[in-house]
Amino acid sequence: MTTTPTAGPAPASRPTATTRPEALSPPAGTSRPAARDAAARPARTGSGPARSATRLGTGIGWRPEMADAVERMPGIDWVEAVSENLCPGHLPESLLRLRARGVTVVPHGVSLGLGGADRPDENRLAELAARAEALGSPLVTEHIAFVRAGGGLTASPLLEAGHLLPVPRSRDALDVLCENVRIAQDALPVPLAVENIAALISWPHEEMTEGQFLYELVERTGVRLLIDVANLHTNHVNRGEDPARALDELPVEAIAYVHVAGGFERDGVWHDSHAHPVPDAVLDILGDLASRVDPPGVLLERDEDFPAAHELERELTSIRTAVAKARATATVLPPPPNPVTAATATATATDVSEADAAASETTGTRTSSAAGTSGVSDAARQRVGLAQAALLSALVAGTPVPEGFDRARLAVQSRALLAKRADIVAKVAPELPEILGAAYRPAFVAYAHARPMTGGYRRDALGFAEHMLLDHAPGDPRTRRLLTQWWLDRSGAKPPSGRRLARLVRAARLRAPARFAGPSLPRPVTRSVPGRG
Repeated sequence: MTTTPTAGPAPASRPTATTRPEALSPPAGTSRPAARDAAARPARTGSGPARSATRLGTGIGWRPEMADAVERMPGIDWVEAVSENLCPGHLPESLLRLRARGVTVVPHGVSLGLGGADRPDENRLAELAARAEALGSPLVTEHIAFVRAGGGLTASPLLEAGHLLPVPRSRDALDVLCENVRIAQDALPVPLAVENIAALISWPHEEMTEGQFLYELVERTGVRLLIDVANLHTNHVNRGEDPARALDELPVEAIAYVHVAGGFERDGVWHDSHAHPVPDAVLDILGDLASRVDPPGVLLERDEDFPAAHELERELTSIRTAVAKARATATVLPPPPNPVTAATATATATDVSEADAAASETTGTRTSSAAGTSGVSDAARQRVGLAQAALLSALVAGTPVPEGFDRARLAVQSRALLAKRADIVAKVAPELPEILGAAYRPAFVAYAHARPMTGGYRRDALGFAEHMLLDHAPGDPRTRRLLTQWWLDRSGAKPPSGRRLARLVRAARLRAPARFAGPSLPRPVTRSVPGRG
């Protein structure tokens, strides 16, 4: 049974679970609770990434469902758009109008999987780069997460999570993440910022806190941070992690901008829904962060259950107020003794000697991971890959739960993944719930239980329709005709060949002799696939 990957000893220069950099410690003679008091604690300024970061201001996540409202909102300095929903050659008219008015647009990726065991996919990186260039964006953002596992590295089936899953805070996982970030940085035309995610589950035997993990990631790569304060709250409720301690340990000078979002609690579990108003607890964490550093940008996320524009404007006002209040009571301190900057980034990895690591930190050089000369070994990637594949397989394929994980919490996560998969397929293929009606959701959940996702959501929608037709469901002839017509219209240039195609068409005709008679279906429309993060 696969367990959490282990790693060798850390070089002395790295922050560890027992030793924090002096620059991140509370002032001498100050107790930790007092150091966390936002009103009493001075803020820092530094010469690291934050000093040169683009000033963004206050923004909101752009979604097609509320595009018109966003265009009319006063005081919107910038927007963020889910990268995977954009085509560089056919950008939405709303985004083009915003750009013409001088509103900055930042592409926000959700599918790169920088925390995964494999190196980032070149095509996905090229697509992210093309969107940044088409929008004239000052930076792009992604997540510290894995979204797929398996494949050649582990000699197991490739599985897609359809969700952002946490990486283990281990030396192996950190080494892999650092190399993947460097590969992405080399491929992108603008700076990269990476986001902390919300998690329902914890890896056993973790070697670092989130703050320590992020500190070292920035130190070794010079990457900027997108800090989601709603995710800090989520991890406080779900994993018992202290948001104030995370902020104590973070290199706040590396923050590119901040996310704020709402969620809800059910049975002691906080769900980062992006479909509810921002709670006071999240605004409190935002104020705590703003008391330490002046964030270059703050953005409100909303992905579902879109309220009236005036309600979103009220939330934006609350966000501005929380930041302004915190900044008004903050006192500026001199820069920390060793600010984290891009110049201090190193290519340290587990199989690089401590002497070599120290020399690379002194010179500010890093090994070119794109050239394949990074210190990250294939064995380390395989250890991370096996652990991630075992976890994802337990979540989506019903295989045994890896040792050390909370079985009850994994069951919650598994149900959440099924629900999200059904919801997003209904968004990218809205005709399916229209055709099947109330039968759509139970039928899709039954299908998904037995068939883990191995491709994208559009492929998943086609697979579900094929399954329904081959399984001789639905029994109603009219519904079956409509489902068959939908499948034939959308199976693309490479529909299932030979036998399977013949079986599908024959099955439809046996149940519905009229040649696919029935009302025409609307052509597919572009729908947003919400990213969580």
